[in-house]
Amino acid sequence: MGQKINPVGFRLGITQEHQSRWFASPERYPEILQEDHTIRNYVEKNLSNAGISAVRIERKADQIDLEIRTARPGVVVGRGGTGIETLRTGLQDKLGGQRQIRINVVEVARVDADAGLIAEYIAQQLERRVSFRRVVRQAIQRAQRAGVQGIKVQVSGRLNGAEIARTEWTREGRVPLHTLRADIDYAYRTAKTIYGILGIKVWIFKGEIIPGQEEIAPAAAPGTPRRRSGKRRQQFEDRSNEG
Repeated sequence: MGQKINPVGFRLGITQEHQSRWFASPERYPEILQEDHTIRNYVEKNLSNAGISAVRIERKADQIDLEIRTARPGVVVGRGGTGIETLRTGLQDKLGGQRQIRINVVEVARVDADAGLIAEYIAQQLERRVSFRRVVRQAIQRAQRAGVQGIKVQVSGRLNGAEIARTEWTREGRVPLHTLRADIDYAYRTAKTIYGILGIKVWIFKGEIIPGQEEIAPAAAPGTPRRRSGKRRQQFEDRSNEG
């Protein structure tokens, strides 16, 4: 069961959260669900070069809050915030009506440990006619350097232009798909080559999440200067549309 089902849907409410968070009456539910699909397609199409990892949507009455997780926040924001303004205007025209849209851009902390970005990288390289074995090996090495506990990559289709389509996969480390408390990041992308479409699936195991047993950082001793553990994650929030 754990080997076949979508790992994210399998763990919703346990280690994964819904990408859309809102409530609606049964009459309006199909309409709002279609709007979410339209929003995600529009963002991914117009920001295809920004390394979009995920688009999270929250709704409050007529207000839509978008959280765009990206590897290149500068491309999304644009010079002086023009990118966000253009994106919001385009979404308002696409959805119609007087919608109040707030856009929050969040930089992905570890790019090489994100399944969506790794799958996107593999798809781009395959479209440039790079050997799939070489691309997969490079992606796995990058993920291991980022500190993941396990990664599995599967590529299917007419690999290297072969006459007969086949599926090949590679795994390094542990990827326990049947363990519900395992933090599994999963993504699927397609690469359009001259031989046809190739499917890319990536599973990344980041560790186990046990409720109530999360590690708490020890308090620093008095007088000890605090040190930054790494680069601070950038976060950009658009509030120009608030009344």
